[in-house]
Amino acid sequence: MRLTFDAGVEAFRAEFAAFLDAHAPTEAEAAERSRSSAHVPEWARRWQRLLFDEGWLLPGNPPEFGGRNAGIIEQYVHLEELARRRMYHSFNPQGLGIVAASLLSFGSAEQKRRWAVPILRAEITAALGMSEPGAGSDLAGLRTRAVLDGDEFVVNGQKVWTSGAHDADVILAFVRTDPDAPKHKGISVLLIPTDLEGVARRPFGSIAGRDDLDFNEVFFTDVRVPKENLVGPLNDGWRVANGSLGHERNLLWLSFAARLEEEIRDFTPETPLDRDWYATLLMDAQALRLMGSAALARAARGERDVAGLSVLKVFGSEAAQKALERILDAQGVAGLYPTPTAPHAPLHLDVFTAGWFERYARSFGGTIAGGTSEIQRTIIAERVLGLPRA
Repeated sequence: MRLTFDAGVEAFRAEFAAFLDAHAPTEAEAAERSRSSAHVPEWARRWQRLLFDEGWLLPGNPPEFGGRNAGIIEQYVHLEELARRRMYHSFNPQGLGIVAASLLSFGSAEQKRRWAVPILRAEITAALGMSEPGAGSDLAGLRTRAVLDGDEFVVNGQKVWTSGAHDADVILAFVRTDPDAPKHKGISVLLIPTDLEGVARRPFGSIAGRDDLDFNEVFFTDVRVPKENLVGPLNDGWRVANGSLGHERNLLWLSFAARLEEEIRDFTPETPLDRDWYATLLMDAQALRLMGSAALARAARGERDVAGLSVLKVFGSEAAQKALERILDAQGVAGLYPTPTAPHAPLHLDVFTAGWFERYARSFGGTIAGGTSEIQRTIIAERVLGLPRA
């Protein structure tokens, strides 16, 4: 199977490639590195604003939101060109791909103007407040409360694993507004500026290192949030949540294809055993591309295939993780050192050229973010295999 596109799509690709050749920041300009998923260096803010202004930030969006009303195929080749050049889409990925996208889908005109556009233009950054202690992958189990008091919600509770919260200007937080409703109901969504009194953010290290400060605990103590910061209808946050993660999943498989192809380029097998599983890595990368291409064709025809996307998510994330485990094993003790494993890519995240142990440790995020492998397998079991619910 060979994936080909018509002349219009290839002209779109050529135009974007020419734009990147002419305007992408140089290595010297990109010297300052991102410290978290909501810390955007000044050069990256300028670059993201240029992408927005020229319609290349999110091509599927209308022009007023950084795009050019492009179809799904054009969106695919846009991401493909970025991956080919080891260029990361945004140094505030959740702000761009989930928070701003959710505001465009569910927010008011004023919220789009006040919050979505500044996030898209990297004038402010955003974090996503979903997970809580005891409610990680089970969003419906959240206990952070928001009580309406006049024209304000009073928020109390805690979030955890909130990526980049200590550098973010605003958090899109999922809160319980009706404690008496069934657990999938009674949830609402609030935009909570991080400079409000009562918001405390505590970054903590990860398995990659104590100084790897991206994850946060976030505490809300009697935080008063203006009522106009409610995103979508009151108590309809479950629908917003599904829409938020839907934005993340649409072409998520392509990021795993990029990870697999980076692993292929960055590791050279030396022993017969290494060459054997390396062949499996090559086949996995090709299989993901072929399955993803079929899903892309279905999407272009307007077909919804949630279960098919779950198959891609599980296969891609776990294939990338398994390959990194084998690479780390092949490296032995040397794989534990923080020696760069690929040439420096100034417009890419440094974590993707870090030592093999760090790359392997971070691969677990791929099997968790955007819906855990366990959740995806449940979707596949019920919707593809037709198995009964337990």
